[in-house]
Amino acid sequence: MPSLSPSPLEKLGIPKQPRNQHFRELEAPNSLSNTRVILGQPHLQRTKPIIWCAAVLCLIFSLVLIFFGIATLILYLAMKPRNPTFDIPNASLNVVYFDSPQYLNGEFTLLANFSNPNRRFHVRFESLKVELFFSDRLISTQSIKPFTQRPKETRLQPVNFISSLVFLPQDVGVKLQRQVQNNRVNYNARGTFKVRVNMGLIHLSYWLHSICQIEMTSPPTGILVARQCITNR
Repeated sequence: MPSLSPSPLEKLGIPKQPRNQHFRELEAPNSLSNTRVILGQPHLQRTKPIIWCAAVLCLIFSLVLIFFGIATLILYLAMKPRNPTFDIPNASLNVVYFDSPQYLNGEFTLLANFSNPNRRFHVRFESLKVELFFSDRLISTQSIKPFTQRPKETRLQPVNFISSLVFLPQDVGVKLQRQVQNNRVNYNARGTFKVRVNMGLIHLSYWLHSICQIEMTSPPTGILVARQCITNR
């Protein structure tokens, strides 16, 4: 019988691997890759109808908001609303005296002029308050009842201020007494008003602030000598 000679691998001491085991090792990576492909496929889900309905409603709501915003802007630019104005065409200083060097008593009356310069819509004044100051010291406050003005309408409103035992620092009291002696008394009137503008279906509300510098002659027949009024938001 012919003798079997050892293979070169056997001579080097490397054992032979079974053929079946070699094929298994080659097939293993393919099976893993197939598993990864199967696991990596996304699971598709259909969008629920309620989500589509919500998205459509949000879109419609956004379009409506954009439409009304553009319409309001066009209407505002077309009408060009102007701020109402506040002025003091006349005033009288009746009384100024001191019970002591620091306690003021006085009576002051001004004629307030409210004007609506707009030609197409009404204006309503609400929360009206007028304050009287001397040298940045509040000496009297008065409120005015709300009222409505038609386009291009003006309104004259007398406002009477009475100061009774109003405390003034000594330097401020001395300053007022000197102005009375010099026949020139300087007051400061400040008005705060909430304005409501009606433009058809659109209503705008905002606050106006007026400041008037007033120069009067001395009482008891004090008259208005000069004034300067500024009104802004």
